[in-house]
Amino acid sequence: MIKITVPTPDVTITKQSNPQLSHIYGFTDFHLITREEGGIFMFYNNKDELLFVGKARKLRPRIKKHFEDSVSPIKNHRDEVTKIEVCLVEGLLDRAIYETYIANKFRAKYNPDRVL
Repeated sequence: MIKITVPTPDVTITKQSNPQLSHIYGFTDFHLITREEGGIFMFYNNKDELLFVGKARKLRPRIKKHFEDSVSPIKNHRDEVTKIEVCLVEGLLDRAIYETYIANKFRAKYNPDRVL
């Protein structure tokens, strides 16, 4: 049996309550998310429930796309996202395994059913 543990987040940012201070989707610390490195990201609501988990070769552009894209699984639920956690994960296969494991184990609300 293979044991998988969820990596500790490298970056956690939260939505600010004052929209005048928040310039990117309500998150003032969006700049803390790397542009160039790959990994997994998790969106949470204000009850700390996992809404969505995804993987990316370049994290910041991919996360931004979820807030802009008309085909994102969270397109109708963007206002629910109050916290974003990012874990840097190098390998493509590693990212896919973590994404599938986390989505299934924690029942991410807006992830399609994942099977690897």
